[in-house]
Amino acid sequence: MPPESLLPSLALIAVLGVTAQWVAWRLNLPSILLLLLTGITVGPLLGWVDPDALLGELLFPVVSLSVAVILFEGGLTLDLAELRSIGPTVLRLCTVGVVCTWFLTALAAHFLAGMVWPLAILLGAILTVTGPTVVGPLLRQVRPRGAVGPVSTWEGIVADVLGATLAVLVFHSILVESDFSAQGLGPALKGLSVTLGTGLLAGLGGATLLGWPLRRHWVPDHLHSPVALVLVLGIYAMSDALSPESGLLAVTLMGVALRNQRRTPVGHIIEFKENVRTLLISVLFIILAARIESDEILTLGPGAWLFVAALILIVRPAAVALSTFGSSLSHRERIFVAGMAPRGIVAAAVSALFGEELLRAQVPGLEGIEQLAPLTFLVIVVTVVVYGLGARPLARALNLAEAAPQGVLIVGANPLAKALAHALKRVDLMVVLVDSNHAAVVDANLEGLTARCANALTEDSPEQLPLGGIGHLVALTPNDEVNSLACLHYREIFGRARCFQIALPDPTEPRSPGDLRGRDLFGKGASLPELLARLERGDEIRVTPLTDTFGLEAWHEEYGPHALPLFSVDSGGFLRANSPDRPLEQGSDVQLIGLAGPGRSED
Repeated sequence: MPPESLLPSLALIAVLGVTAQWVAWRLNLPSILLLLLTGITVGPLLGWVDPDALLGELLFPVVSLSVAVILFEGGLTLDLAELRSIGPTVLRLCTVGVVCTWFLTALAAHFLAGMVWPLAILLGAILTVTGPTVVGPLLRQVRPRGAVGPVSTWEGIVADVLGATLAVLVFHSILVESDFSAQGLGPALKGLSVTLGTGLLAGLGGATLLGWPLRRHWVPDHLHSPVALVLVLGIYAMSDALSPESGLLAVTLMGVALRNQRRTPVGHIIEFKENVRTLLISVLFIILAARIESDEILTLGPGAWLFVAALILIVRPAAVALSTFGSSLSHRERIFVAGMAPRGIVAAAVSALFGEELLRAQVPGLEGIEQLAPLTFLVIVVTVVVYGLGARPLARALNLAEAAPQGVLIVGANPLAKALAHALKRVDLMVVLVDSNHAAVVDANLEGLTARCANALTEDSPEQLPLGGIGHLVALTPNDEVNSLACLHYREIFGRARCFQIALPDPTEPRSPGDLRGRDLFGKGASLPELLARLERGDEIRVTPLTDTFGLEAWHEEYGPHALPLFSVDSGGFLRANSPDRPLEQGSDVQLIGLAGPGRSED
């Protein structure tokens, strides 16, 4: 490709990737689906992007390093404390479930898609992964109750590493012995043990190498994330050089080790890696999809579609049923896990890489290598569509999630927070209070409220709190900085529009910039000291039905000019907060939650 064409092509990929992510968010669709469609459109259909000409021999090294960063970020999200309750289930899904998926997928690839046995076994190993890059966003959208969320997260990340390792085993067996006999399997198993050992030592060594200088403050804060990034790339490259394909295991273990130690804070590194992951996924899926020729997918034939249908309808349910039999998961939770197996970037990258290397090796008798990557992409597209669009309705049908969670997480357990929680419960909304003051939490629980004693600002607090059915954050502590940090902390879970904090007592006091705080609550003068003082004077938080004949104006006339609307809940159960940027409007058939003294009819 001419040098003058490189810059526009690279810029186009980045722009289209981020745009596809934004459109997916606006349309509430799986982002990877739009990324794949974008890559196919700008690649084989329009010819605007040619990854092989663009990157040349750097293509697969860049893909490999990017996947390493993605898996490291995935490891950073795994909390070993979760395994106390879900450990046996995760272990069986990642052993019995993976083997069952491998075996049944290989059978389906051979008998339905017409692949020769070596390629069918290789494809079966590749497709044991469940795609954490897809599972994570889907779980954030669905927000299911119970253990299914942590189980699916753990399975997605661990199975990715196991699937890639199994694929390496099969790949090297094929290269050593083209008929995939025991002569080729023996050396591959020996190499596999070396791969596991190298990955384990490199991963734990990398975590130690990063944690040691950070704990001793030898690295300034602004270099923490860059140092972590280059160390991840270095550990991956070194591990792979010592033992081919051990790098993915190394960086995943490195992330898990860093996440579960308590001496080195890594919250800011996790946030940086999440941003990098989003950009890398956007770019990688477009690049890999652009390499697929449209006629390759169109000429796969009906057997390929039957193969994908078998994966969804037979292989995944059978693997989950076998591996979760007798587990702590309920029947409904097992059904949901069986309906959550989209494939992602690791399957795409590994299939493209191994397919390319097998074509170069020219192994005799290995027909159909060119089908490996297109068939994998077909699986990715169909599973993302089916599971992505079906996860939320399935969770709702199984009563594991709500259509649009409207419950409220209140940071603080002071009298205002407790009075507000009682009012929200009266309109059938789920409410959870969180406070680090043990006495305040005990008082709230004695009043029949759901309260937890925890620090809402810790990075693992979302996993510690019962957030099923919760869709809003209301920060009501007397510390404005704590309120702002709480809104920032939960913004990724609930979204900016649903994170609120109480106003400052003095509007002239310095305050955090708008992008570093939540939305203000209730309007001018509605500070925490003022509202607490009103409660002490005898005002109450009341729930009042509004109708066509008794609307918001009539409510103000009834309770006086100082009555303050706080929230409204419409007939569909949707909660709206009274905020300066969006005050409550005149409406009917809603429940108004407001702070007011005795009404005129009560005088």
